[in-house]
Amino acid sequence: MATTFGIEEEFLLLDARTLAPVDDAMQAIAELDGRHDGTVAAEFLRSQVEYATPVCTTMPEAIDALLGFRRLLGRWAADAGVVAAGTGTPPAGQTLAVISEGERYAEISAEVTSLTDDHQIGGLHVHVGVDRDLRVRASNALRGWLPVLLALSANSPFWNGRDTGYDSWRAIHSRRWTTYGIPPAFRDDDDYVRTVAALVGIGATTDARALNWNVRLSTVYPTVEVRVCDAQLDAASSVALAVIIRALVDAADDEGMSRTDHAPWDAALWHAARHGVRGTLVDPRTGRPAPASDVLRALLDRVAPHLNGSETRAVTAMLDRRRSGAARQRAARDHGTAALAELYRKRLDQRP
Repeated sequence: MATTFGIEEEFLLLDARTLAPVDDAMQAIAELDGRHDGTVAAEFLRSQVEYATPVCTTMPEAIDALLGFRRLLGRWAADAGVVAAGTGTPPAGQTLAVISEGERYAEISAEVTSLTDDHQIGGLHVHVGVDRDLRVRASNALRGWLPVLLALSANSPFWNGRDTGYDSWRAIHSRRWTTYGIPPAFRDDDDYVRTVAALVGIGATTDARALNWNVRLSTVYPTVEVRVCDAQLDAASSVALAVIIRALVDAADDEGMSRTDHAPWDAALWHAARHGVRGTLVDPRTGRPAPASDVLRALLDRVAPHLNGSETRAVTAMLDRRRSGAARQRAARDHGTAALAELYRKRLDQRP
């Protein structure tokens, strides 16, 4: 049983009028550091702020931590005249990207060159604490569910001022990096370590921390980190996704899943990024497309035995929701840039 989890949220800082990225992250971090539980830090670009919760054991702990930081960030943004947005991509045109300080970011930028300017993306990362001997089994068990999690979290429809037609353009952009996507199935922990060692030095994989797989194992702690989700408009969605992921890790040893190692998971990720939950998803039990409603019902069946009452209600509410973050952004933008900016502001610290 996995008992602990943590959440990392990435926020984009946007110009209040145009909603293009602005490079104000260092001012935000200087103002907010030490004023909340958890950790606030720089990300790759100076238009991005990352917040990591403390280690959590319950859903209320996670909600309180996220909302506490989001409220502080929202107040700082209002005073600074910018918008802090829980979105996977900025809706408006880009400026020339400025990387954050540090030798590591400089090395990565030098390797990926022009990809640096395009890395205006925000994700939701969930860390689940597990026994070391369960980590690889959990990674393997998560593989088929990663496209479903992407579809459920899709919240990045815009790029350079236009609607891309994708629910998660962040996922499409990320495919250009060296190791993005669903990792291989591993035999055991040693097999994982050997595979990672073989990748180091290839492309932008400078070390194990530079792996961009949608799920990876920590190099320091006995944890599994799931990185497939877009950043979320509201804290309730982030926590519901985290609880689903924690429950999927708990369910890693459950019976009842078909062996679908042959399934087209990479294509399933693309499909999920394009359509979200609006049509079909690749069913992890069969490896074949099925109505999204059926696959989400299977997801609930999978995680339900590993949820408590309040968690079940939160997860069910998210799975029953028919308007993704991408759909909400599109609806707001139909009324103009100001309406979209207001959506970001209102959702930032909205309590469930």
